[in-house]
Amino acid sequence: MLSPQFLDFLLDQGIIRKGAFEEAFPTGALPADFSLEEHFIKPGLLTQETFRMAAETFYGAKMATEDDFPKEPTLYESLSVQFMKESKFIPGQMEDNTLTVIMADPYDFYTLDAIRLATKKKIRVLVGEESKILEAIERSYGAGGSSMEKIIEDMESIPDLQAESEENVDQLRDMASEGPVIRLVNLIITRAIERRASDIHLEPFEENFRVRYRIDGVLHDVESPPKRLQAAIISRVKIMAKLNIAERRLPQDGRIMLRVKGKEIDFRVSTVPTIHGESIVLRILDKSSIVLDIMKLGFARDTLNGFQELIQHPHGIILVTGPTGSGKTTTLYCALEKINSPDKKIITVEDPVEYQLKGINQIQVKPAINLTFANALRSIVRQDPDVILIGEIRDSETAEIAIHSALTGHLVLSTLHTNDAPSAITRLINMGMEDYLLSSTVIGILAQRLVRTACPYCREPSSPDPAVFQEMRMDGVDPAEVRVFNVRGCSQCGNTGYWGRVGIFELLQVTEDIQKLILEKKDANLIKERARKAGMRTLRQDGWLKVREGITTVSEVLRVTQEEQLL
Repeated sequence: MLSPQFLDFLLDQGIIRKGAFEEAFPTGALPADFSLEEHFIKPGLLTQETFRMAAETFYGAKMATEDDFPKEPTLYESLSVQFMKESKFIPGQMEDNTLTVIMADPYDFYTLDAIRLATKKKIRVLVGEESKILEAIERSYGAGGSSMEKIIEDMESIPDLQAESEENVDQLRDMASEGPVIRLVNLIITRAIERRASDIHLEPFEENFRVRYRIDGVLHDVESPPKRLQAAIISRVKIMAKLNIAERRLPQDGRIMLRVKGKEIDFRVSTVPTIHGESIVLRILDKSSIVLDIMKLGFARDTLNGFQELIQHPHGIILVTGPTGSGKTTTLYCALEKINSPDKKIITVEDPVEYQLKGINQIQVKPAINLTFANALRSIVRQDPDVILIGEIRDSETAEIAIHSALTGHLVLSTLHTNDAPSAITRLINMGMEDYLLSSTVIGILAQRLVRTACPYCREPSSPDPAVFQEMRMDGVDPAEVRVFNVRGCSQCGNTGYWGRVGIFELLQVTEDIQKLILEKKDANLIKERARKAGMRTLRQDGWLKVREGITTVSEVLRVTQEEQLL
């Protein structure tokens, strides 16, 4: 897209001879695909140096050099690749809140205003040749997002290096700094974010190198690079995470901070050695996507009211239970956001601190320097807190301090790994906690799971199989009066049939009746039965409510509640 004013300048200054221009365009009208490079520079009517000097003079901006073009794609959510191609620009380096933009036409003020609005940054403009800008867009972004096949074609020169010896560390580092390797790793990361993945798994096997994304809690195979590029890709990720690429025998942990699609995204990187090379998992922590609104977690109204009553207690222990990845931390963060106020001091002890909460003192445990959960808790009770959040009760020492904190007037929130709410009591007793202390301090236990929500574009109403009612223990419910949904899978949901997740919950409030059962050392099944008679819904029963509302499917509820036993 050439500025008409720039063309007039070139003609007026005699840089382009009017005779040559009239010969090329007898009518004076420029074609829609007019390009200075195609029509004047390539035929030799205008030299690169003359063009550079003329452009810098006319636009009052420097001409972009090779070093100014981005080595890695700078992605912003509102700057689509299509927009870059149509407007002939590419974002370059970011420095001091100023984004360098290389443009074919710096007089395209509409595009400049759009970039400012989209990025909320100051803009520094460089002039660029249209062909070089388009080449850079293709190189960095490909056709709307680079093709892995195209990138791999550019990597024929990279050797098949099995990173086993200490001597090839320099070669590994050089290989990981190759442009195609950088683009390939960026492609794997950006595709994961586009597909809403929570984790990226890079797994070496004997015959292949496997890439998988965890989307809505379930792992999916995706397009994977060839085995010969395994060492280069793993080394690139380790360099990004500031890990020791020479150390391949021990596990390592690191962190990457990237700006992708206009968002600051934190990646927690974990490596472990396997017999076929290092396996790497990147946990994606998108701070902008976390929902800290307790109303949006999926609570049924009565369960929400009960949980909100619990977190308003001045003292006591509230436990959230469930397996890894069931949303326990998010629920506790939402609870803290709900009760956070200027008249309360809240301190957390976590491993790791996943998200930073405003107005809350958060402590990261560091076992290497003996800053454990227990040691941190001993210190923070002297900090005069009102509310204490313990990331996880892992041992009897932590559990004991939590109980004593509750006894001395603190509200303590924590997590525990148990299958359901009543089992948390049994687990704590097995840790050596006294029943009379538990009955007087534990005020509520919330068990939870995450179920995938049915894709609204491809879900279909269906009549449930009577066997489903038996499996769900829905005795007394007439199948003819119930409508449920099945999913097919479509382009909107990546052919999975699901989009996003929502919680299902089981809330056990420790009433006087439950306190007596704890003092009598009754087992979890009896506590569960008594709580159900008092109105507690189990995880599966809460899931059934969401099935009937069309939020999820029967198979999804059964998948996450396989261990549930209804009496």
